[in-house]
Amino acid sequence: MINHFQGIGNLGTSPVINTVDVEGENRQVVNMRVYFDRPIGEDFKDKGGFWLSVDVWDFRAEEAKRILKKGARAFFIGTLRSEEWPDEQTGEMREQMRLSADHFFIDSICVDSINYRDKQKHNTSA
Repeated sequence: MINHFQGIGNLGTSPVINTVDVEGENRQVVNMRVYFDRPIGEDFKDKGGFWLSVDVWDFRAEEAKRILKKGARAFFIGTLRSEEWPDEQTGEMREQMRLSADHFFIDSICVDSINYRDKQKHNTSA
């Protein structure tokens, strides 16, 4: 079964970067909350959007931390996954959907100017 998500939303929090151990390997991940709206009509009336926790991994994590901030509007492409954990106070199991974003793009509506890097200074390999 293919699990593919793509959507445009606004960051409710600035990205927070962490280093985590994944099968004995240290990897960087950025975590943020994003509100994916459902605009209807030209007047942009939100008709029932939703919040998702979004993770961006490895070299893209550093880029997300560098260029995204609270309130930014961005397009995310990735995979949804369900995460479960026991509540520390009640012991009840909690569940949340998370998006592991493979790619993100800033919506030009929130950009004032752009400065490009020299080609040799960036790496686009996954």
